[in-house]
Amino acid sequence: MTVKERYRRVIEWFEASMPVAETELHYENPYQLLVAVILSAQCTDKRVNMVTPPLFEAFPTPEAMAAATPDDIFPYIKSVSYPNNKAKSLAGMARRLVGEFGGEVPSDIDALMSLPGVGRKTANVILAVVFNRSAMAVDTHVFRVSERIGLTTGSKTPLATEKALVRHIPEEIIPKAHHWLILHGRYVCKARRPDCLNCGLTQVCRYYQKGSDNI
Repeated sequence: MTVKERYRRVIEWFEASMPVAETELHYENPYQLLVAVILSAQCTDKRVNMVTPPLFEAFPTPEAMAAATPDDIFPYIKSVSYPNNKAKSLAGMARRLVGEFGGEVPSDIDALMSLPGVGRKTANVILAVVFNRSAMAVDTHVFRVSERIGLTTGSKTPLATEKALVRHIPEEIIPKAHHWLILHGRYVCKARRPDCLNCGLTQVCRYYQKGSDNI
């Protein structure tokens, strides 16, 4: 099977089986999504969604968070992974967001990545979800699923995976495609034990066709 054919069949299956694919993080505006995505690094969306309501009640705007210290923020996020570092990142992010961008989440990847706590993955999530840009955010799920299915071959870095996916997926569906891969990795193509028996991609999946326990 050619790479082009594999992509075509994978996209067709996702379009039919998951026509609506969205982030599972709860948010009401770009600022809240930015905070939630920063908190979600190496942490589950479920846990993030538990801590953000009281966090947003305490710091409803970038200005409110910019006036806070990491010690002020920490008690609200202490149950997420790496809370000390994330409290520092959130305080720094809010100060820069207010000081350099007027409290508005920027729509430029370089500007986003200048914010504390924001790497390329987080920036791409914001671009895709908030601004509907053709940005492919590559987290551990996307990285793993892309390689297992065969959408990528031997990609060593998230950036290499991102470039491969963007090269082959039509631009207009990239924002949705990144959610397809995340959700598929979260609920079906799991890291330790992929649920191949309940996966509709087995006919095109390189991992399944090889019948291997490892990629």
